[in-house]
Amino acid sequence: MTERLGSVFIEGVSPELDAGRHAVKRVVGERCTVKADVFKEGHDVLVAVIRWRQVTPKSQQTDWAEVPMRFLGNDRWEGDFPLTRNGRYEYTIEAWPDLFRTWTSELKRKVDAGRDVRSELLEGAALLEGAAARARTAKQLDDARVLTEAAVRLRLAPSPDLLAVALAPELADVASAHPDRSLARRYDKVLEVFADREKARFSAWYEFFPRSALRDGVTHATFRDAEAWLPYIQQLGFDTVYLPPIHPIGRTARKGKNNSLTAAADDVGSPWAIGASEGGHKAVHPKLGTLEDFRHFVETAQAHGIEVALDLAFQCSPDHPYVKEHPEWFQHRPDGTIKTAENPPKRYEDIVNFDWMGPARESLWAELESVVLHWVKQGVNTFRVDNPHTKPTQFWAWLIRRVQEAHPQVLFLSEAFTRPKVMKALGKVGFTQSYTYFTWRNFKGELQEYLEEITQPPVSDYFRGNLWPNTPDILPEFLQNAGPGAFRLRAALAGTLSSVWGMYCGYELCEGRPIPGKEEYTDSEKYQLVAWDWDRPGNIRDWISRLNAARRTHPALHQYGTLRFFSSNNDRVLFYGKRTPDGGSIVLMVVSLDPYDVQEALLHVPMEWLGARPDETYQVHELMSDQRSLWQGPDVQVRLTPEQPAALWAVHRFRRTENAFDYYE
Repeated sequence: MTERLGSVFIEGVSPELDAGRHAVKRVVGERCTVKADVFKEGHDVLVAVIRWRQVTPKSQQTDWAEVPMRFLGNDRWEGDFPLTRNGRYEYTIEAWPDLFRTWTSELKRKVDAGRDVRSELLEGAALLEGAAARARTAKQLDDARVLTEAAVRLRLAPSPDLLAVALAPELADVASAHPDRSLARRYDKVLEVFADREKARFSAWYEFFPRSALRDGVTHATFRDAEAWLPYIQQLGFDTVYLPPIHPIGRTARKGKNNSLTAAADDVGSPWAIGASEGGHKAVHPKLGTLEDFRHFVETAQAHGIEVALDLAFQCSPDHPYVKEHPEWFQHRPDGTIKTAENPPKRYEDIVNFDWMGPARESLWAELESVVLHWVKQGVNTFRVDNPHTKPTQFWAWLIRRVQEAHPQVLFLSEAFTRPKVMKALGKVGFTQSYTYFTWRNFKGELQEYLEEITQPPVSDYFRGNLWPNTPDILPEFLQNAGPGAFRLRAALAGTLSSVWGMYCGYELCEGRPIPGKEEYTDSEKYQLVAWDWDRPGNIRDWISRLNAARRTHPALHQYGTLRFFSSNNDRVLFYGKRTPDGGSIVLMVVSLDPYDVQEALLHVPMEWLGARPDETYQVHELMSDQRSLWQGPDVQVRLTPEQPAALWAVHRFRRTENAFDYYE
């Protein structure tokens, strides 16, 4: 039977990541749209469905469900299913010939041609009887009765009334509801999609060192002291506070100020040299407080609407308890000495690395998983992962899946400033977000090319770029000894090109003093306490607050994959926009790439993208200055200055009412 009817082909399935080896990423509340080429030889009418279910966490597992796919033309089909809860889902496609609709299609053509269709009506009756039997098996007795009665009538002598019964759409609907699924073809892969919580797609990160919280540059602060920063961070508009490692710091080969190989007695060392006699990755630095103090910090942050992200740095100081308790977990030289970390010409004398793929990897990996779960238990659901590209991707694929099976709310940010394919591979194996090359993209063409790459499929199916204009490790040349204009425009770009962005403390103060010839800060906070003056002259705190307020208020800026670039006649002016899928929120952005001089540009607004007529009048609300204007048509002249290097316009279209014009919010 199957061979006689031929076979259904299912090809070109999208989204499908690396032949189904990895899950694509979406966010709770979205629908996962699936497309495929579905076809068969001949002229059969086909039916295609998406089969889907939630598989993790186990407490939320569901049975397989089906949703119909829509025919788009040229053998292309599309359907979608809801992602209502955080976790991992599976989906595939199944298709089969609709025997009765195929029969009615052929019958109508024969009737229109004046053919004798007595034999065809008998064939139709047999098809209806088969559907009726399947309806009875499914205990759909009303459907079985309708189908049986129609089959009896089709065995009568042909008449116009009988043909009307045979061709009735209502009868085809009932028959199609009970298809012969033995003829179905199922796609040969079960694919996965992971539905993250909303913060995976929309968040604003602020990084600071809690040990500098007292801001005098001398006294080591505690978590209780660091809580005083939370209202300040909330005022700036950030919803995630990222802490560098908070663990005990080793003393062997401790680094001094400015990465000196010789540390003074009072030097605090690098937090990334984790582990000392006081404990390792599950311990808190004694000068910061206790584990209870940390939990109190997390709870206080939550009360301010802020989530705590913790640094996950899987490396050790030579003083880490692991080194003595589990020497089999580390790499050793032929002479028996333990290997320190290196990235020639750099050498990290205060850090030793694990032997990731060594004979003891099973116990090592299990211990590192327990580290993550320990901090999840303390209330941490977001981790910034240090240098994941220097560890095996097999480990990250294993760890992230294991953690998210039980705790799907956990997010992982990859700090992998490395080769593009390695960065993308980390996204594929499960990292929720990634640092990007944005930090070094300064010109119009390269910004547009790079952001189009990472915010559009197929890359956006697995890679979410978290844009950082600076980090404690990186003071890019663009910001070195620059004025506030440079810091304003880079923040505007980071906060609007992507829906997730972050900055390291001091950015709002325009801190940009480099070590000459390097992309590193003078007097880096990685190696010493720093005295931060929140009221430093020339700060851009208000600019940052307004930028983050605009992001929170307008749903278009919560979107990652709707970024579109538009025409500007000035190569130093970047013009782009975002909108929600339903068009209910639209924001246009223009940013000067020149921090020193005035730049003017003629912008060409994409009226069709706005859903507007070419000559339509519409209102724009500039969010950074709170100014409103009326625009008409596509051409707009703008003037940008170092003091106001960016404009963000929320677009409101008008509609005519009986007495006046109202606008769509």
